[in-house]
Amino acid sequence: MRLNKKSAFSPLKILVFIIALLIIGCASMQKPQGGPKDRTPPKLLKATPPNMTRNFSARQIRLDFDEYFSLKNQTQEITVSPTTDKPPTFKTSKKSLIVDFKDTLQKNTTYVINFGKSIADLNEGNVLNNFTYVFSTGPHIDSLSVSGNVQDLMAQEKEKDVTVMLFPLNKDTLWGKKKPTIFAVTDSSGNFSLNNLHDGDYRIYALKEKAPNRIYDKDDELVAFQTATIHLKKDTANIHLNLFKQEPDKFRLTERRFEADGKMLFIFNKPVEKPSVKILYPPALDAEKIVDFNKTRDTAMVYMKNMDFDSIRVSFLQNATPIDTVALRKSRKETFDRTISLKYNTTFDNKIRAGNTLVVTTSTPIQTIDNSLITLNEDSTNVSNFTITKDTATMKRLTFNYRWKANSRYQLIFNEGALTSIYGDKNKKFLKPFQLDKPDNYGPLTLKVTVPDTSKGYVIELLDDQKNIVHRDPLVKSGNVVYKNYPVGKYNVRVIYDDNKNGKWDSGNVKKRIQPENIWVYPKQITLRSNWEAEEPIDIPKEPATH
Repeated sequence: MRLNKKSAFSPLKILVFIIALLIIGCASMQKPQGGPKDRTPPKLLKATPPNMTRNFSARQIRLDFDEYFSLKNQTQEITVSPTTDKPPTFKTSKKSLIVDFKDTLQKNTTYVINFGKSIADLNEGNVLNNFTYVFSTGPHIDSLSVSGNVQDLMAQEKEKDVTVMLFPLNKDTLWGKKKPTIFAVTDSSGNFSLNNLHDGDYRIYALKEKAPNRIYDKDDELVAFQTATIHLKKDTANIHLNLFKQEPDKFRLTERRFEADGKMLFIFNKPVEKPSVKILYPPALDAEKIVDFNKTRDTAMVYMKNMDFDSIRVSFLQNATPIDTVALRKSRKETFDRTISLKYNTTFDNKIRAGNTLVVTTSTPIQTIDNSLITLNEDSTNVSNFTITKDTATMKRLTFNYRWKANSRYQLIFNEGALTSIYGDKNKKFLKPFQLDKPDNYGPLTLKVTVPDTSKGYVIELLDDQKNIVHRDPLVKSGNVVYKNYPVGKYNVRVIYDDNKNGKWDSGNVKKRIQPENIWVYPKQITLRSNWEAEEPIDIPKEPATH
């Protein structure tokens, strides 16, 4: 049969086809993209049995939320207090969380399930912090609470996302070994609240971790504790906990290796007082070693001119007393990649402070310097009346002394071969332009310090706007602390209550129940301006009592 093309594409059929497309298009319309980001965590709509149930006898709990969510790090985040021999299981079903008990619950006992940070929505990962489900197998629910705040001791600033833990006194030995069953995480204002507690004696701790597992097991973690035991008979508030980094009890090496350039790098877990290094084997190499410690005395770089060995044993000493010995191995014929590079004590815009010398630090110890291959130009004119002094201890620092002039432009040139390292390597050509910084960029600052108790010691620390320590001054009586020729900018003042008068801050020790030395931060930021002699009165308050 012949197709009638005219009837197949009639206006009526075309109209019906267009309407159908519109209907399909409307039905497939999706939610507009963009808009405000979802920052709301899942919200509990219903709990079965209800939260705070008394005479609880169920074997299962169902928690219904308002959105789909995921359950993360169950074993690390979720705790049940008191613990059960067989832990309950936790599983998700659509928008619900199902808890199944596998063990018989104790009679007349309040149970608290703390979900920590395990519950988070699927889309944005918003976490439902410190969500708890509480019930009692008897007619009474424990209702006592402990609350307070946590701050960083050094910065004197409130800290969020810190885990605050409570251990019953008879289980205090579990601290640092087992995860707590009673804990809470501080909010954005550093506040915490531990609820549904039974009366009794407790000890409280706080822990700030990079990778939280609620166990104090790393040297770089910040810790806080209250010395006094909490005798909980009524709600207890206003607990103040100061986070600090505890100095490890025992010295150990956290890293030890040969670097690509052949030097041996050793990193310690804590600073060493008057550190030194001795090569025990091969013994003949001890006289040839060159040791460079960093400013904080927790890193040592050891350079050996003679690398003809396959193993070496190194001893570390504190105050001339051995504290550790380690061995390193390498191939006797192993090759290393050595290139001499230079660093200068200039600012980011190539300026040196008035009155300062120019200090050049080399990447490797320098054996010889050929002064004839070093040129100093002042405004494009060669000058020769400068001196170069080499640091004989590390052989890595060169000091250039010269009468630098304001408004002059300088260029220091290390021609190829000017520097020869202990390995015989020579430098490539280096050019360094620099100027003397303007006096207007510096000024004097005087702190008029009043101490509250002349029988005690104090340490005044001047901090820059990045909270780096610029200068440290011990003090035992009221008086002026003067800083001359300091860069203009903003500064802060921190005071250490130096109880043992050793001129530095001393860490505490949780195990020995020793609190760290107290800190006070002057609340006002000091601005040092150009051509202005700044004076600031610092009235140190009386040292707060340590609990």
